[in-house]
Amino acid sequence: MPSAVEQLRAADRSRADARRNADRLLLAARTALDEQGLAATTRDVARRAGVGLGTLYRRFPSLDALFTAIVLDLVAELTTLAETGRHDPDPVAAFHAFATRYVQLLSTSRGLHEALSRPRQPELTAQVLRLSAAVRRLVRHAQECGTVRADLDWRDVAFALASAVPAEHTVGVPARPDQWRRTLDIVLAGLAPAGASLTADVGPAR
Repeated sequence: MPSAVEQLRAADRSRADARRNADRLLLAARTALDEQGLAATTRDVARRAGVGLGTLYRRFPSLDALFTAIVLDLVAELTTLAETGRHDPDPVAAFHAFATRYVQLLSTSRGLHEALSRPRQPELTAQVLRLSAAVRRLVRHAQECGTVRADLDWRDVAFALASAVPAEHTVGVPARPDQWRRTLDIVLAGLAPAGASLTADVGPAR
């Protein structure tokens, strides 16, 4: 099935140079969404892509539609990862893979973080609900396999993973580029049952 972005572009029968402009706009929109979140403007995206505002509106219905398509694809990726994880013969690797990708995307995309917190469009709300159900099933499966502590509610696990997303600064020090990964390892250590492990040692601080 085509991704949301592919569906948005499906009707584009323009020349190759115009399609290249669309590619630049798509990349610029993703960068702006990651850095600025849903507050990014059409003017900023067009500037990043090196095109005029008119070009953006000729290539895509609106910036909001483009942002929604990008976020839909990211949420769909996480949903698929959670669903397939339930059938992985290695439940530890499957849960770790989902947790890592989930926290990585939340840490690097302000727009995704905002959209998961308060989805605005009906289609995005529906996809977030599918992700929620997939995470619930993944956590239940992990608990049945002894991968995740049985005393936790699946919502506890979801919030614990989201808590691994670092602030930019704390107690006067900036977050390091790998802070999300180190914090995730600490969180995963707390989610694992006694005597089990969901992750490697975070290693010494540098």
